[in-house]
Amino acid sequence: MEQCLDEVSAAVRNLSVALEQYEAVREAIRMLDEYLGSRQWKQDCKADEAGKLPKDLKRGVLSEDGIWNVLEECRQADIRMQEMAAERKG
Repeated sequence: MEQCLDEVSAAVRNLSVALEQYEAVREAIRMLDEYLGSRQWKQDCKADEAGKLPKDLKRGVLSEDGIWNVLEECRQADIRMQEMAAERKG
């Protein structure tokens, strides 16, 4: 039982840190969700295609799949947290 206590204590501490980090980026998640497919995103993609952006600029946000994938990971994490909370209550 002591080992169980130690494992749970460590896991809860790690989860608490991870949840704080996730909460801290909620606004960024919302911004990415609004940006994907928006007029601004389309303009940025066109500017990139026209060679108007610096060559050394990161372009992850111009990849539709890149943003969609991270937003889907966020949705799955939210669902998982809800399911775990519901299971704990039951």
